[in-house]
Amino acid sequence: MIKAIYTAVLEGKVEEASTGVQKALDSNIGVSEILNKALISAMDLVGEKFGEGDIFIPQVLWSAKAMQAGMDLLKPLLASSDRLESGKIVIGTAKGDIHDIGKNLVAIMLEGAGFDVIDLGVDVSPERFVEKAKEEKADVIAMSALLTTTMQSMAEVVALLKEKNLPHVKVIVGGAPVDQAFCDEIGAHAYGTDAVDGLRKTKGLLGR
Repeated sequence: MIKAIYTAVLEGKVEEASTGVQKALDSNIGVSEILNKALISAMDLVGEKFGEGDIFIPQVLWSAKAMQAGMDLLKPLLASSDRLESGKIVIGTAKGDIHDIGKNLVAIMLEGAGFDVIDLGVDVSPERFVEKAKEEKADVIAMSALLTTTMQSMAEVVALLKEKNLPHVKVIVGGAPVDQAFCDEIGAHAYGTDAVDGLRKTKGLLGR
């Protein structure tokens, strides 16, 4: 059954993934086993294949939908410890920027890896990022920008975290105009070149 769910997610078969998870639950297979061995491990492989150029964004999106269909059945049954052990991420596109394809892909990858993701959407102010991170006791703020004019608000988020005395919240940045030099300049903790690298760096920030 685990193998069937794994394959359904890998192939982006939404209904099969959902049906498979329900069958597994009915057969008293543990929630964490379904989550880790079927859903998360399948999305890990999807991430690897995407990173290597073997599959493309549409396939990643279908796999993510299949995983989400399974997650919808598991979420009510997950113990709070299961959810929080992997880390909580607040993600959004920087203030003044309404591009979200890259950000959405990163959010999918993070969710697929088992992170608790709070997506604030686009045009997110520095204050909103920091307030939400504080409110949710988040481990990481992930920000993207496609316009050079919106990059400065990323620096404001880092400054605001210091001002509010939230040094434990890590910051990862990404997007077309962003690079490692900019990341270092504003004092962010990591820079992701793409969705796969963003996931890898986030795991690194949280020691996973």
